[in-house]
Amino acid sequence: MIKCQTVLAAMEEIAPRRLAESWDNPGLLTGNGALDVERILICLDVTEQVVEQAIKNNCQLIISHHPLIFRPLKTLRTDLPLGALLQKICAHNIAVFSAHTNFDSANEGINDLLCQILNLKNVKPLSITLEDKFLKGAVFVPPSHEKALREAIASAGAGHIGNYSSCSFSICGKGRFLPLAGTNPFIGQEGQLETVDEIKIEFILPEKLQKKVTSAILRAHPYEEPAYDFYPLSNQGPAYGLGRIGSLEEALPTENFLARLKRLLPENCPRFIDGGQKTVQKIALCSGAGAEFIDRAKFSGADLYLTSDVKYHEARHAEEIRLSVVDGGHFGTEYPAISYLAEKLRLTLGKNASQVEIITDQEAKSPFHAF
Repeated sequence: MIKCQTVLAAMEEIAPRRLAESWDNPGLLTGNGALDVERILICLDVTEQVVEQAIKNNCQLIISHHPLIFRPLKTLRTDLPLGALLQKICAHNIAVFSAHTNFDSANEGINDLLCQILNLKNVKPLSITLEDKFLKGAVFVPPSHEKALREAIASAGAGHIGNYSSCSFSICGKGRFLPLAGTNPFIGQEGQLETVDEIKIEFILPEKLQKKVTSAILRAHPYEEPAYDFYPLSNQGPAYGLGRIGSLEEALPTENFLARLKRLLPENCPRFIDGGQKTVQKIALCSGAGAEFIDRAKFSGADLYLTSDVKYHEARHAEEIRLSVVDGGHFGTEYPAISYLAEKLRLTLGKNASQVEIITDQEAKSPFHAF
């Protein structure tokens, strides 16, 4: 078994909270981070059926995509569905965690999974909500500890440039310092000015990793007071946002692409708005409710837009601007990510994965049925 907080830390790596939309409510919604966890149930929605599965399988933690508590609660009435469900969850000491729009926007999140399913290339966010900032780091170290420090910095995630890792640059020079009273210098003596050979290591890192890299430097550096600096850069960092846009390797007849979509998505009643395209190649998509991005998809040059929860007048607007739209259903565009998230969590937990069992909701079905 592992602590719930260990799982939450892994989920923060998979779907960082900072990527959530301002109106969203992801995170630990019920339970205690110190809870011991032996089994985890991953689901799309926290329903009565899901909670019964969790109880039956002795799961201490439910991880859902959609937040169980979305709007502030003014009352907690156990004679109403939500209140009764929360009462049952608390009675069985089950923690509930949600990764919602942060998992939509995350690299290798739901939208990237849909791109993989459709085999899209040259993928980028459809709507950018956040861009990472880069820093230049510099640290001064004696030659005897240069290699160990470079490895520590790289292990903390710094030094990535494109598809290259462990990138750094070293310069030899002279360092000077005067150990004052009460110090315990690694080199030199208290009260004597020292001039020593040192190496300056420079590297790049995302601003979000500054604390982690700083901790790595302090752990690996031999000095009591290491000298290090971070400088802001103008380099453009990774972009995050809702939706994706990419291209098929070659254009397909629209009817062929629709047939492929119907096979790949689990929704049993997808809908199609015909924008008049005979063939499609550039595809935009947004898991869940993404009708708000219809215009953005059109202006981005998409031949077809895959999303869900498209209303009548939004469909008419898509016709007017001649954009083909597939409403694949909210369930259809998001449920495939449940098994995917389970596997990502196992990988992210690493050695801790062997101490916990992760299962997925296999009983979920779309609330909509064709007839």
